[in-house]
Amino acid sequence: MSRGLTIGDFAQLTHLSVRTLRRYHESGLLEPASIDPVSGYRYYAGEQIPTAQVIHRLRELDVPLADVAKILATEDAEERAGLISGHLRRLEAELDRARAAATSLRRLLRPDEGGLPVELRSVAARTVAAVDGVVAQGDVLVWYEEAMAELDAAIAGVPSLGPAGGQYANELFTGGRGAVLVYRPVADPPRRGRVRPVVLAPVELAVIVHFGPHDDIDVTYGRLGAWVVEHALAVDGPVHETYLVGPRDNPDPAAWRTEIGWPVFRLSPAAD
Repeated sequence: MSRGLTIGDFAQLTHLSVRTLRRYHESGLLEPASIDPVSGYRYYAGEQIPTAQVIHRLRELDVPLADVAKILATEDAEERAGLISGHLRRLEAELDRARAAATSLRRLLRPDEGGLPVELRSVAARTVAAVDGVVAQGDVLVWYEEAMAELDAAIAGVPSLGPAGGQYANELFTGGRGAVLVYRPVADPPRRGRVRPVVLAPVELAVIVHFGPHDDIDVTYGRLGAWVVEHALAVDGPVHETYLVGPRDNPDPAAWRTEIGWPVFRLSPAAD
């Protein structure tokens, strides 16, 4: 009676190395169908081929061995699909971060290409509908989405006087937590929930426009900062962002336009 497939035959059929199959055995992922008690040779059954291939595909996706074991041990198809989907979402997020880093690097390595113009602008005082709070840097995106949704609901039907914007305190970047305010300029700002009228003070801004998704917006910030230093200006107050075209206006990130404004004042010339 045949003992089954030798580890060499099984390796050939599954396109897995003998070393890999031994590792799967040692980790408890794929135990041989039988082991010769005298020689210690491992033998596998043909029915184990699909399992070996599933393990191989999961490992190609960098699923940790412990998670592979959970997936194999789960008999419920829906639960198994959920475990795999969760890992795929993590992989997609990592790919997005890698793409964003690559985009930033390309811009940083070609600093003289596509230079963005910077202008100085005086912005008058105005009253807006706003939501503000003190937020941790890691929570800003979630907080922003919730605040903007609340603003949208509060001003539904109220005439708009311009694009949405935000102000971000320096402490948010230097200390990881700081004051954040998002707003929409509208006629007669309402009071509803966290939404309230806020008077934005007049300010002098150095302004630059960032084109596209926010993955590499830090590069645009850096170029604005370099321009400010080069022109002997000092930053004074929170960073301003104006969302000329954003996700609520156009779902295509390539169409987004974000205006970045740094409050500035001119430094006094050095004494002779």
